[in-house]
Amino acid sequence: MSKTTLAVIAGISAATGAAAVTALFSARERKVAPPAGTATLPSRLPNDTLPSSHLSAVSPKSLAPVDPSGVLQYGFLGPVADMHPTVSTTSCFNRQTRNPHWVAEHITPASLAMSGGDRKHSYFTEDPTLPEKFRAKLADYHRSGYDRGHQVPAADAKWSQEAMDQTFWLTNMCPQVGDGFNRDYWAHFEDFCRRLTHRYPSIRIITGPLYLPAKDAKDGKWRVSYEVIGSPPNVAVPTHFYKIIYAEDGRAGGMVSLGAFVLPNKGIPNDKPLGDFEVPVEAVERATGLDFVSKLPSQRRKRLCQEMSCSLVVREYAEGQRKLQGASPMKSRPSQ
Repeated sequence: MSKTTLAVIAGISAATGAAAVTALFSARERKVAPPAGTATLPSRLPNDTLPSSHLSAVSPKSLAPVDPSGVLQYGFLGPVADMHPTVSTTSCFNRQTRNPHWVAEHITPASLAMSGGDRKHSYFTEDPTLPEKFRAKLADYHRSGYDRGHQVPAADAKWSQEAMDQTFWLTNMCPQVGDGFNRDYWAHFEDFCRRLTHRYPSIRIITGPLYLPAKDAKDGKWRVSYEVIGSPPNVAVPTHFYKIIYAEDGRAGGMVSLGAFVLPNKGIPNDKPLGDFEVPVEAVERATGLDFVSKLPSQRRKRLCQEMSCSLVVREYAEGQRKLQGASPMKSRPSQ
């Protein structure tokens, strides 16, 4: 990891605590030998999970007086990652936090030029594809002090009303600070992503929440702490958000300019350089447990912020638009 990269992450640490991504998930793995006499387990399971009928091959019943896997007769415990493809998004939902693990989108110059959808006709709604007990609820956000923050913005899906409506499902939402973030810096960041289509013919973006540790000023220990909203408390409030950007050159097997950014879920001054929030893709992988580029060879990768200037164009909202943004979390369809 270069000194420049470390300096960037250290700078984020001083301002937001995002350096925890690198501090705890450094790009270099350390191998620690287990104490003598300690049994070791394989670091990864096989790609093909063994069905329960084959468990006896792993632990022969003739040698074991118990059957731990027998509990599965009452149902699969999980965890379950709810994959949900729609026409405008593909997402993976976290039932524990009631937030998505990630939401993916694809924008092109052609898709952004179309205008078949209008957010005036869209309503926030609970996702009916999820079991009700695991859903984020409209009521969870009521008077919470947080916006229902789009992970894929509605403006990226205005090519049809159906596409835009699907961005208002709560599986595409996380609690976000409103003033200074969701309605300001984050919105400018989303605009930056759209402006990438002026240079690249195809942009793919993955967005999601992070729950990063912060160093305690008193004892120097690292702890993860985040608010939970709802009554009863249901929905976790992320400490940070990430975006992974794939700017494709449009050729089959062509080059992909990658950008990875981690932003704190709090007000950010509009004059803060976007480059201050750039981090290595590997750091976000370690923080999330997700693989973003496992099938993208290194020879096809470029660094987005070396290819172009990663800077925001700040457009101050008109008062009417700001009021609309502020009121939009209250515009909801009754739960289904």
